[in-house]
Amino acid sequence: MLTSLRATALAGALGVFLTGQAMAQAPESDDPIKLTLHDWTGQYITTTIMGEVLKSMGYNVEYVQADYIAQFAGLESGDLHIAMEMWETTGKDAMEASLETGKTLDLGETGMFAIEEWWYPSYMKDKCPGLPDWQALNDCAEAFSTPETAPKGRYLGGPVTWGGYDDERAEALDLDYEVVHAGTDAALFAELQSAYQREAPFLGWVYAPHWAPTKFEGEWVEFPSYTDECYSDPAWGVNPDMAYDCGKPRGWIKKVGWKDGEGKWPCAYTAVRAFHIENDAMGNLVAEVDLEGKDLNDVVGAWMDANKDTWQAWTTCE
Repeated sequence: MLTSLRATALAGALGVFLTGQAMAQAPESDDPIKLTLHDWTGQYITTTIMGEVLKSMGYNVEYVQADYIAQFAGLESGDLHIAMEMWETTGKDAMEASLETGKTLDLGETGMFAIEEWWYPSYMKDKCPGLPDWQALNDCAEAFSTPETAPKGRYLGGPVTWGGYDDERAEALDLDYEVVHAGTDAALFAELQSAYQREAPFLGWVYAPHWAPTKFEGEWVEFPSYTDECYSDPAWGVNPDMAYDCGKPRGWIKKVGWKDGEGKWPCAYTAVRAFHIENDAMGNLVAEVDLEGKDLNDVVGAWMDANKDTWQAWTTCE
């Protein structure tokens, strides 16, 4: 699925007639604004929406495939310009470190609220009644095992490029689980769907905004609550010798950009700062692509047709 999404997103024009553009003046520069693409459907959608809005303003836009965490080197050097989704849950440390260099800008929140955590289907509580308390996991490790991991439980994490410290978390909390990383976002949720249909054991990385926690009945594991000290101070928390002995943070999804780009394309940066979409809307768009098999560009185009007042307001530049 993501291979085809990459092809369609990079293909460019949506074939949608974008009318009523608010920006009358010519773009400040004809140089392309490079927007980064990562490996999950929702990020393709937000980035394509923003790219098409910028095109409607007359800007030259390029979509560039980039690693979620490693992209900051390109954003700091100016080889990349805008990243539409940095999640507090997994990207907070990398983003804050980049901002401290003075070479990137926090371009504000997207309006979406991020949750990324270990998740299990509700039917697994019959086999592990102590859930959602994380301390029940070791009592039920065999119930969450697969032939490859038994007697250890199996946790299916996201692609390694997503970060998230799941390997470190399992070690710090002395969990009797093997962390296995899905190769792609599509593979992760395909395995979830298959397990759910068969009521097979499943413990994996599920996030919101996404269609999965709406479509499937289940719960996130309740780990010790995140604090900054949990990640930075090994002495904090239930394991006095290791960091990451807590759950992931929850909160913002932000946009970030190359600092010098704001001087080069000020009206474009104004539009990026104004971008806003909420969880329910994004979950529905992702479901149209992932579950209904619609073309991503068609989904974006339909959203833009239906929400002209919303996105055209972002293009106002004074």
